[in-house]
Amino acid sequence: MTQTAPAPGGFDESEMYQILERGCAAVGLDCSDARLLRGHTNAVIHLEKEQVVVKIARKGTSAGDVARTVRFVHWLMDIGFPTVPLHPVEQPVPVDEHALTFWQYLPQPARPVAAYQLAKPLYALHTLPTSAEALPLHDNLAAIRRALSSITCLPDESVSFLKDHAAQLESALQAVKFDLPEGVIQGDPQHRNALHTADGGAVLCDWDTVTHGHPEWDLVTVEVHCRRFGHGTQHYAAFADAYGWDVTRWSGYQTLADIRELRMITTNARKVRHAPSSLFEVERRVDGLRHGDRARQWNIL
Repeated sequence: MTQTAPAPGGFDESEMYQILERGCAAVGLDCSDARLLRGHTNAVIHLEKEQVVVKIARKGTSAGDVARTVRFVHWLMDIGFPTVPLHPVEQPVPVDEHALTFWQYLPQPARPVAAYQLAKPLYALHTLPTSAEALPLHDNLAAIRRALSSITCLPDESVSFLKDHAAQLESALQAVKFDLPEGVIQGDPQHRNALHTADGGAVLCDWDTVTHGHPEWDLVTVEVHCRRFGHGTQHYAAFADAYGWDVTRWSGYQTLADIRELRMITTNARKVRHAPSSLFEVERRVDGLRHGDRARQWNIL
């Protein structure tokens, strides 16, 4: 018997489509033409005839967290914030250990969203009034510690190195003085977490990581993605100009950038068991960290 290839979230492809069929049947959607769009963490699936995108949360994701995200996005929609809209059905829909959400499909050109297009929606998010939905506090170091406790793909020595590095960064963070006021932050703003709109703008489209925290965390994430994934300094400079504040000129930049990169490394290391082909890239990133190589380009996982 041929083993089915793992799909996002640690369940096989046939199981993923069974979950999709049950979830779509619950809300009256036809999934006969379903096509997987993304699948490293969650399954993101396009229903072409329905013009709907279905997101299947990975196993272990709290149903309460998904419900909170849905309530938060409804609030954004109510106040006219630029977000991908939810499809008008009761959601999330629970199926076995997964929570399904349903979103309006926005047709996309071949080119990705440019960094400068993130500036306007991010600034609008960072200057929102207090959210009607209580949000968790942003804590990259807690996320790093959780990931480190779950890594099975790296030798013990490498995990110890990463834990020591995390401890050093936690100490350095205590000395950081933030300049921007706390508020709603997206948590993982990047080119792949935004979509083009028909009028040439962009909207944010992934709210799993929304929290309450300092905007500097969002801004350094954009910078890291521009630098590490080959977009170049001009790409980031255009974003900083459009946003009106350059995180690289701030005294706490290097500490936050190092923490953000460590979170990206440890998160992907934790998920290697569901994506074995990503191990080589994770090892490359750890090697670069050992050598203090902040210019090494990363491959997207």
